[in-house]
Amino acid sequence: MLIAILIFDVALVAWSLHLMQQAFDTREFSLMLAGTLVAMSAAAMLVVYFLMNSYLGYLSSMAQSPNPFY
Repeated sequence: MLIAILIFDVALVAWSLHLMQQAFDTREFSLMLAGTLVAMSAAAMLVVYFLMNSYLGYLSSMAQSPNPFY
């Protein structure tokens, strides 16, 4: 699941760069805004990736503990 999030994030970054390049070529502000929004979405997905990675590591360490109350 985490690999899928990472692959999706890389695709979002590539799409953002494509939108920004197209906006620079045509001098269109709306495409630049769209590229910025996609880049912000990619950054948010990266934050989710690291949070889920930490949480799954915590859950796996709790599963290996014989008594979760200690």
